[in-house]
Amino acid sequence: MTNQHPVIQISKVKKVYTMGTNQVFALRGVDLTVERGEMIAVMGTSGSGRSTLMNILGCLDVPTEGSYSLDGIRVDGMSRNALADLRNAKLGFVFQGFNLLARTSAIENVELPLLYDRSNRKLDTRKLAAESLTRVGLGDRLDHQPSELSGGQQQRVAIARALVTQPTLLLADEPTGNLDTVNGHRVIDALYNLNAAGQTIVLVTHDRKIADDAPRLVSLLDGEIETDSGMVHTPDNVTWLAEH
Repeated sequence: MTNQHPVIQISKVKKVYTMGTNQVFALRGVDLTVERGEMIAVMGTSGSGRSTLMNILGCLDVPTEGSYSLDGIRVDGMSRNALADLRNAKLGFVFQGFNLLARTSAIENVELPLLYDRSNRKLDTRKLAAESLTRVGLGDRLDHQPSELSGGQQQRVAIARALVTQPTLLLADEPTGNLDTVNGHRVIDALYNLNAAGQTIVLVTHDRKIADDAPRLVSLLDGEIETDSGMVHTPDNVTWLAEH
């Protein structure tokens, strides 16, 4: 039977930080639903609550009030260990920094999350890592070290590493922030291709063009969702890679 749960379901989520005698309201009653297979971009200036929202979505923080369900599993109220297990089972992370091991091949970098698998499954880690690299267009770069790859290729290795555990949700936080325009386009193109194959993705970006071309754009302001396009369309530049 098809799983009908939204991947993300947050309702009336508030996050309050106490700093001395002051209270800082980072999120002020946010509602957000992301269905399976969606790709959304999230924008917001410093202090908008964007980072707090991403930390909650990534099970790195919990709401002060409100509810969050990840793939049908209620997250708020979980213990730290339970959150860690849920992250490992359901989430893949891509950051602005590639965080690759310098003297380690691409395929070995991608294998790393599988080596920490605690489910006692017998996995062919090299085969899975090779398949993940092929999905991001690096099937011919398996044995290259990071120093032998462009910045865009290194970020695609990082994406392959995030995908190798077959996460329900891929969280990409400023994945093009350290890249030039051409390599940034190639990374975004790789994400669009993954989304077209069914991967659910939440992308945080400061790049207005990337955000405007996303199938759905959520903008945060002062801890609230200011706008949510809530619409699905094919971005004009989904063929960036072919054009560059």
